[in-house]
Amino acid sequence: MLRRLLRAVALLAYAAVVGAVFILAAYISFSLWVRSGATTVPALRGMTRADAARTLADRGLRLRAGEAGGRYDDEVPVGHVLAQSPFARTPVKRGSGVEVTYSLGPQRIEVPALAGRAVPAAQVTLSGVGLAVGRLVAAFERRRDPGTIVAQHPPPGVTARPQSRVDLLLALPTPGAQFLMPDLVYRRYEEVGPFFDRHGFRLGSVRYERYEGVPAGTVLRQFPLPGHPVTRRDAVSLTIATAAVPDDRGGVFGPPADEPPPAGTTPVPEGAP
Repeated sequence: MLRRLLRAVALLAYAAVVGAVFILAAYISFSLWVRSGATTVPALRGMTRADAARTLADRGLRLRAGEAGGRYDDEVPVGHVLAQSPFARTPVKRGSGVEVTYSLGPQRIEVPALAGRAVPAAQVTLSGVGLAVGRLVAAFERRRDPGTIVAQHPPPGVTARPQSRVDLLLALPTPGAQFLMPDLVYRRYEEVGPFFDRHGFRLGSVRYERYEGVPAGTVLRQFPLPGHPVTRRDAVSLTIATAAVPDDRGGVFGPPADEPPPAGTTPVPEGAP
C-alpha cells in the first residue's frame, strides 16, 4: 500500500516537472517571437534624410515622406527632420513606415518698396505680407510730397522674419525762404502794392482810415511789423490813409466816390473785423 502511494506521488511530481518545463519553454518561445517582430521608433528630429533612413533601417522600419513641402522652423536647419509620426519611443511592428516632415528653415519675407507712399498705405502693404510699421522719423525733403515716405529700414528687397518692424522716414514740408519785413509806414500804397506783387508776396486785408494831415494813399500801419521775419506764404495787412465821407450812421466808410481804392484791393469798413 505504501509502495503504491509513493509511486503515485512520484508520477504526479514528474508530471508537474514536465508541465512546468513545457510552460516555461512556451513562454520563452512566444516572447522571443513577439520581440523579434516589434521595435520602438527612434527619435529622428534634426537628422538629415540619409541619417533618418539609415537609423530606421537598423530597426527594421521604413522612411516615408510626411507633409508636402515641409514647414518653417527657426531651430531645425533646412532639409532636416522637423517632425515624425509615430512619435519617438512608440512600439511598432518591424516593417512599419515612419512619416517625417522636413524643415524649411526660418521663414523670411521680402520687404516691399514703400518710397512715395503715405503711412496708411504703407501700413496696409506691410500688414499684407506679415510685417509691421516700426519707428516714424521725419525730415525736410523737397523732392517728396509732405507726409510721404522718403526712405525705409530695412531697405526694399531684403528678407526679414515675420512681424519684423520696418522703420520709415517721412517728408516734412520745407520751410520757405524768410525775409525781414520792411518799414512801409508813410510810403505810398501805389508803390508798395506792385512791389509785393512782383516779388511773390501775398497781401491780406487792406483797410482805409481817415488820418488828419496825411495824404490819401499813404500807409499808416502794417502787419507784420517792421523787422519781423516773413515768408511768401504770409499775408501782409495794411491800413491806408484816405479822405473819407460820412455814411448814414455818421461813421466813415472807404474813400470818397471820386477817389476809388487802389487796384487789386478790397475796401474794408473802419472797425470791421
